Amino acid sequence: MTPGVFVVAIDGPAGAGKSTLARMAAARLGMRYLDTGALYRALACHMRANGIPPVDSPALEAALDSVSLKLDGDRVLLNGEDISDAIRSPATDSIVSAYAALPSLRRRLLSIQRDQVGFGPLIADGRDMGTVVFPDADVKIFLTASDEVRAARRLKEQIERGEEVTYEQVLETIRSRDRTDSERSAAPLRKADGAVEVNTDELSIEQAVEAIASIISRGRGGAPRG
Repeated sequence: MTPGVFVVAIDGPAGAGKSTLARMAAARLGMRYLDTGALYRALACHMRANGIPPVDSPALEAALDSVSLKLDGDRVLLNGEDISDAIRSPATDSIVSAYAALPSLRRRLLSIQRDQVGFGPLIADGRDMGTVVFPDADVKIFLTASDEVRAARRLKEQIERGEEVTYEQVLETIRSRDRTDSERSAAPLRKADGAVEVNTDELSIEQAVEAIASIISRGRGGAPRG
């Protein structure tokens, strides 16, 4: 990690609000935001589109070596194409954990994620930010929420995007992804040592942002910007 650069690592399960809250907290505190989940989704979409299954293989290694993946603000560019909207579909939700469990794919993304520190103070969210990617982060936060609350939030997001999906389908996807993320051998989802746990079940978005911003500001030695 770049010496002297302030880094916040936010981890948690699918639907806990990581991306929304991390993005808003970063904007409030004048920090950059790294959506690592978007990177995994992009590679999962690419592999599926090219008929490469989620198993370590020569075909997967070749695809990882040849693909170009870049972040441009909130946009994700894969081989020069903006796929930011395509990666948020239910189809991607159902496959991303299988690809994210592959050690070779995680290694490919590790340097991309760590390189973002070179651009200044950073808030990064994902599932192994505080345990693997940024183990020396200045502040570590673990966001949680019940299965039911997370499913309701994800359902609302997908309906707003015009997708046809039921609560039961979303809940099963959430629970399936939890199992995959927690049981994988490569960088399983877990609370990092020293992480502050924040349960968002009873919090509004603004309340949750306030809680996260306060934790970060204390770690940074200042008051949150209002």
